[in-house]
Amino acid sequence: MPTGLFHSDYKEDEQIFQTLWLKCWMGGLLLFLFVGFPLVATPLSRFLGFSVQHMANMIGIFMIGAHGLNLLTGFTGQISLGHAAFMGVGAYTSSILFMKAGWPFWLSLPAAGLVTAGVGMVFGVPSLRLRGLYLAIATMAAQFIIEYGMRNWTSLTGGSGGLNVDRPSFFGIPLDTDLRYYYLILVLAILSTVFLKNLLRTKTGRALVAVRDRYLSAEIMGVNLFKYRLLAFGISSFYVGVAGGLFAHYNLVVSDEHFTMWLSIQYLAMVIIGGLGHVLGGIFGTIFMVLLPEVLRIPTEILSNIYPNFFTYFGTLRELVFGLVIILFLIFEPDGLAARWHTIRAYWKLWPFSY
Repeated sequence: MPTGLFHSDYKEDEQIFQTLWLKCWMGGLLLFLFVGFPLVATPLSRFLGFSVQHMANMIGIFMIGAHGLNLLTGFTGQISLGHAAFMGVGAYTSSILFMKAGWPFWLSLPAAGLVTAGVGMVFGVPSLRLRGLYLAIATMAAQFIIEYGMRNWTSLTGGSGGLNVDRPSFFGIPLDTDLRYYYLILVLAILSTVFLKNLLRTKTGRALVAVRDRYLSAEIMGVNLFKYRLLAFGISSFYVGVAGGLFAHYNLVVSDEHFTMWLSIQYLAMVIIGGLGHVLGGIFGTIFMVLLPEVLRIPTEILSNIYPNFFTYFGTLRELVFGLVIILFLIFEPDGLAARWHTIRAYWKLWPFSY
């Protein structure tokens, strides 16, 4: 009886879904996301006490941005602490083009990604000579510079008051409810995941990984370090720019307060907890980080009934637990949730003959 996978060529080995079983599982997951989840979202929200539909929308938006940061940091080895600022560039670009210039949403959203990609590549120029913590400090400077511009360029951004944004329509379909917007976010999240997975199987993807692992060896082999580092910044910024445009039209207001250094740290935590260098890392990490505050809120509300003053310490407690979770993951699960998922899959792949 054959057990395991027996590939005869490289093409079969590089297939995303290598077995019929995986294809069936993926088909079932997509069916649930498009049909089943909208049916159970409302009753589940009543049971849990918070909007599950809203959480799903936020997970989808941040997942797109997390994929971009994972490509830059996890697959190319370029640490970035300015991801939130680039998301803000995308949010403001889409909002200004849509509200002030009168562009349709299907044009303003990709334009936001392209503008953000250009800004990201400009701030990615120091990556030729800077690496590690030095590059992190350079991207932190980008965070402060862009955040300053969003706050003080009042004629364009509205300053601290921000910009009011309308819900868009997509080819005549008004996205005026969370459910309709959910389908748009879901489609874009799936496309971004598929593109990232396929990019890593190309020559460009292998070059990015080579730059991360042994940049000197990659350069000797003919890999243009500057080209691929800038390309990584550009693609990563495009991802988070699209996420910023989606966030702006979903939140209905854009302000510099949404894109602070704290959000950049949260993005970095998403890819660390999910798993650096794994496509699934952006998915698992985003789900974990978005749901963590709501999970913490449930015991907090229960304890606040017993200790009335406990709820006032919830904000401090959330930050404490947030930092503790990152430390525990770095110590006990440094490869993230995606690596644990692969370990579980490998255990059952040849069960009961796995060793």
